[in-house]
Amino acid sequence: MSAGRAAPAPQAPAIASTATPRTPEADASAVPTWERLALASGLPRLEARVLLGHASGRRREWLVAHGDEPAEARAAVAFAELARRRRDGEPIAYLTGSREFLGRDFEVSPAVLIPRPETELLVQAALERAPRGARVLDLGTGSGAIAISLACERADLSVLGSDASPQALAVAARNAQRLAGDALASGRLRLRAGSWWEAVDLQERFDLVVSNPPYVQAGDPHLAQGDLRFEPPQALAAGPDGLAALREVVAGASGRLQPGGWLLLEHGRDQDAAVRALLAGAGFTAILTLGDAAGLPRVTLGRRPE
Repeated sequence: MSAGRAAPAPQAPAIASTATPRTPEADASAVPTWERLALASGLPRLEARVLLGHASGRRREWLVAHGDEPAEARAAVAFAELARRRRDGEPIAYLTGSREFLGRDFEVSPAVLIPRPETELLVQAALERAPRGARVLDLGTGSGAIAISLACERADLSVLGSDASPQALAVAARNAQRLAGDALASGRLRLRAGSWWEAVDLQERFDLVVSNPPYVQAGDPHLAQGDLRFEPPQALAAGPDGLAALREVVAGASGRLQPGGWLLLEHGRDQDAAVRALLAGAGFTAILTLGDAAGLPRVTLGRRPE
């Protein structure tokens, strides 16, 4: 043995342990609760609860009442993936596959624009001006939120929704079947493919036309921010000034409206003057701009002379 190096201490005989290994199932403290999952997600609490409800199939009220209970493993895994995608900026509506509009849950996907509360003003204004038994056209229906809402709110209306995107029309058809099946079966609600006026026969006339067309300027920096990054570009941008689609809709409207019929258009908050000028140039009267809940100009309408 080398000088200065101590001899090793004798080893104690090994004794096999009889203790049962601890597992998350055996130790409840190792299982995250519903509330812990939400808090650890890095999301605002309301967003976290919406996604947690979607992942678990539980109502938000249940999650609040049972927040201190261990979460189900499968739901926890699904929620973690949804939370990651939301932190990357993906819209909650696309993550859950639905968005509420006028009290109804509409299916949405990246093929359609997400319905927004501001568009409810367009529907309400149309309902106020549509005569009994009116024939209504919704140009660029997307998810079908406008056309279906009109058909559901007024059983006397005959509504046609059109869109150039087959993928969007497929979403609208599923929404129509689920939310307005009777109107769809009777033909009172119809869906048709086509780009703007190409979807309408030359001889067809309507008492009221509504549209929420693309109206963002191409190249607008907002298109690369927030939810807009994930929404279909063709449903958002319309030329260098954002008015290309609005011009096309206005240009063809007078010849497709009955005398005295209304055209109602949603637009950007700084486009009201331009849209009023378009309507006036096309011979419309009784031109009016309506403000949304925030007081911003959102819908401009005009009437074809009698």
